[in-house]
Amino acid sequence: MSADAALAQTKASASKTGPKTEGRESDLAGEMAYMGRAARAAAAQLALADPGTKTLALEAAAAALRHGQDDILVANAKDMTAARKRGLSAALLDRLALDAKRVEAMAQGLEAIARLPDPVGRTLAEWQRPNGLSIARISVPIGVVGIIYESRPNVTADAGGLCLKSGNAVILRGGSESYHSSAAIHAYLQAGLREAGLPEAAIQRVPTTDRAAVGLMLRMSEFVDVIIPRGGRGLIERVQAESRIPVIAHLDGMCHTYLHAAVDPALARQVVLNAKMRRTGICGAMETLLVDRAIADTVLPLILDDLIAAGCEIRGDADICRLEPRAKPATAADWDTEYLDAILTVGVVDGLEAAIAHIDRHGSHHTEAILTEDAAAAETFLKQVDAAIVMHNTSTQFADGGEFGMGAEIGISTGRLHARGPVGAEQLTSYKYVVRGKGQVRP
Repeated sequence: MSADAALAQTKASASKTGPKTEGRESDLAGEMAYMGRAARAAAAQLALADPGTKTLALEAAAAALRHGQDDILVANAKDMTAARKRGLSAALLDRLALDAKRVEAMAQGLEAIARLPDPVGRTLAEWQRPNGLSIARISVPIGVVGIIYESRPNVTADAGGLCLKSGNAVILRGGSESYHSSAAIHAYLQAGLREAGLPEAAIQRVPTTDRAAVGLMLRMSEFVDVIIPRGGRGLIERVQAESRIPVIAHLDGMCHTYLHAAVDPALARQVVLNAKMRRTGICGAMETLLVDRAIADTVLPLILDDLIAAGCEIRGDADICRLEPRAKPATAADWDTEYLDAILTVGVVDGLEAAIAHIDRHGSHHTEAILTEDAAAAETFLKQVDAAIVMHNTSTQFADGGEFGMGAEIGISTGRLHARGPVGAEQLTSYKYVVRGKGQVRP
């Protein structure tokens, strides 16, 4: 069965059962199986697609997104209305909201992905053996990627585009909050596939909000090669506990910034404010600020004034509460909380080693930063801190695949195997060994 034929069966089944199939797990299991077969067939075609065809599909999808902007915003308005009725926080509403600028950013992201070097077919290493065998390690697609995500509808475009660029078929399962937005974006991605003559099944979207679909997807080891969850701790823990498929996990963004004794005060003011308040609801937002005791009384007051004036609630240790009467006492839980909101925990530490120890105890291995003019201190921090991304003299909000020149990202992997940090097109490839000989036989 071809990829598109399998997808047609999936759509026919979905039209019978409707977009929501609560209580009909057998029907839903059948739909998911059809999608899996279609994805596997599409992956075989994509693995052989030439770079120009993939580029055409990405550029056509970007043009389709721009053309369909009004439809996307109408769909997003439905999601926003429902989200407000459910009482979602301001930070979560910001993650969900789309406007003309954000739709254009999605289109530009697809075009940036299109311009990247093709990650498939690269010679990663090659060597000759004494017996004359020529051996090369060549990059290849992973195959079929399953992506489970919450809230942010732009993930639909980013994930679809990156998987296409890397020659992988993808099955997308977005959150119920962004159901209509993701459906609209997905339709324009498929328009790009059609224009390039690639199978629509290369980018599929689970057409239901039924939570049972997640459980089914996590058991589809016959069809799906890797699962990438992107969302809150509850989602990540469920995926890691239930999945029969390898997982590339994106855990909490418990991001710290440490103000070293040799920090430039003016640099610290602008970087700290940006790291927390540019967008509080993204995983790269700073959640804890650590300050060297030697400069707490002199450098910190103006920084706290800036944060409070911007609407940030400060929760601090005893030293901070003494220094800033508007601060609330921090609880033990605050040091381990990813707020994704205008709340910041602030603490005083006794030097570089104490800061590193605090981060090791409370961090999530996502992104950690030091602000200092002392090059030796910076190098110690960058070498010793165990995180996917470590930074010197810059905002943690740069923890983003687009800012790293990857065009976009599926998420920030906090694990240590296969991919770590921003997961872009290159990180969605594996490799195989190609061995060429002239009749050699092994003695």
